[in-house]
Amino acid sequence: MKGNMTEIRWHGRGGQGAKTASQLLADAAFMAGRYVQSFPEYGPERSGAPITAYNRISDVRCSVHSNIYEPDYVAVVDETLLKSVDVTSGLKEDGAVIINSEKSPEELKEMLGGYRGRVCTIDARAVSMECLGAYFPNTPMLAAVVMVSGCVDKERFLQDMEESYRHKFARKPQVIEGNLKCLRLSMDRVRG
Repeated sequence: MKGNMTEIRWHGRGGQGAKTASQLLADAAFMAGRYVQSFPEYGPERSGAPITAYNRISDVRCSVHSNIYEPDYVAVVDETLLKSVDVTSGLKEDGAVIINSEKSPEELKEMLGGYRGRVCTIDARAVSMECLGAYFPNTPMLAAVVMVSGCVDKERFLQDMEESYRHKFARKPQVIEGNLKCLRLSMDRVRG
């Protein structure tokens, strides 16, 4: 990590919420008094096409304004991307890759072509179906990134997310409670 800066790269497909998760992480870090950047990278493709999103989180102003080529952490929202995207490219070996998968970290490490760093998994499908009744992988992935990276204090993150959900879904209390349950359960179910 560069001084006190944490850099995160997200890999997903359009419509899975990688960009939104990146923005929510930046919002939570900002609310905690950190300097942040959150930005996506994608072409003219639509839903289902690969996208990349980025976060920089720091205690000092972020003066770098480019894509992240040597991230501390990588979040893979769609496991199928492991077959077509080198998700560990540039990933620091003292960081981690966090993958949405029902497979174990050991199984996925074999698929990562020699990456020797930490591999973590979260079964985002199972958690989101259990808590939300539908498949929204970004919420479990967001919680997993917070747990693995430690870039935001867990309790502060949960408080800020609750406040954000209460504002955004004021007329839908079941959505608020489902998302909060999803965040907490995901934090408990990260493997690796």
